[in-house]
Amino acid sequence: MHTQPDPARRTLLGALAAGSVLALLAGCRSPVKTMTAQTQALPPANLPAFAAGGPTLRVVAPSGLMPSFERAERGVLRLARAGYRLSNTQCLARRYQRFAGTDAERAADFNDIQASDVPKLVLAARGGYGAMRILPWINWQRLCPLLKEAGTLVMGFSDFTAIQMALLSQGGVTSFAGPMLYSDFGAAAPSVLTMSDFVSATTARPLSIRVDTPFSPTLKAEGVLWGGNLTVLAHLAGTPYLPKIDGGILFVEDVGEQPYRVERMLQQLNLAGVLGRQKAIVFGDFDQANTRDHYDSSYTLATVAAHVASVTGVPVLTGFPFGHTSNKATFPLGTHASLTSDGAGYRVTFPDYPTYPLAGLNTAALTELM
Repeated sequence: MHTQPDPARRTLLGALAAGSVLALLAGCRSPVKTMTAQTQALPPANLPAFAAGGPTLRVVAPSGLMPSFERAERGVLRLARAGYRLSNTQCLARRYQRFAGTDAERAADFNDIQASDVPKLVLAARGGYGAMRILPWINWQRLCPLLKEAGTLVMGFSDFTAIQMALLSQGGVTSFAGPMLYSDFGAAAPSVLTMSDFVSATTARPLSIRVDTPFSPTLKAEGVLWGGNLTVLAHLAGTPYLPKIDGGILFVEDVGEQPYRVERMLQQLNLAGVLGRQKAIVFGDFDQANTRDHYDSSYTLATVAAHVASVTGVPVLTGFPFGHTSNKATFPLGTHASLTSDGAGYRVTFPDYPTYPLAGLNTAALTELM
């Protein structure tokens, strides 16, 4: 059962937009109901920022609905207090079956971006499932040039990988693996590490990430670093939305999958000719918790990594700090990167990618408790 916001938060919400945020998120208060999204008449929200001059941020919700009013509200408020100028936040209240709106509505989150007002940051609300359904609905030929010319940062992970790979395959648009509004910015106590890395990666370059996971022999590789959620990547194989990257560095992560299922998805990509064209494969976090192979508990992710390296001839490195965890790095996908290992660990460096100015932001607000 959801609790009501406390009086202090009510005052804050009133100051934001005379109750407009409450109106646009009101549908999140009740238990989730199956309904057509068109039955909700929600006003648009033009939420003023607390700090002047921050970057424009368009929220998109191409996947699952937002189960919690409070969490969605915290994500909106925290970003606004940090100085981001949010738009399209009404998408957080949409409901259609298990999705954050109908297919047409979710595609419109992207198709409705105007050439006269291209946002500096496009931020996914959350993952789940649903992004693949709308790939044919999005006008990539119009959208990709708009985002590239504006240097827009497109950010998310999990199911959002489908959108990110489509942007890369259809128009060469760089995106970012990073936190999402509901999942990360909406947490009661956001990860300080995640918020710090988010700010650093989006406002300055170059970016260098050190991983203290031993790897031998030493390795030097350069190429386009790309990828994301392994399940989504495997299901994009054979479609026009999986990029054809030669000589790249493939990054993969997932959550709650048994080791044999991870291997099976990698085998699918290998048989599709994807893995053999890469210079390296980098495993992020797979958050397997207590997941064990039912037949052989010694068959682990390390076993999978060794086997994939053996059958493909491509080095497989593990331990990259990103996945379905509270602590995650932010880094670009679809841009040039260099990977070097020294036996004790490895480093991935990204020399050039889109950023926006730090001026006008109150970054301390991103980690305030709410």
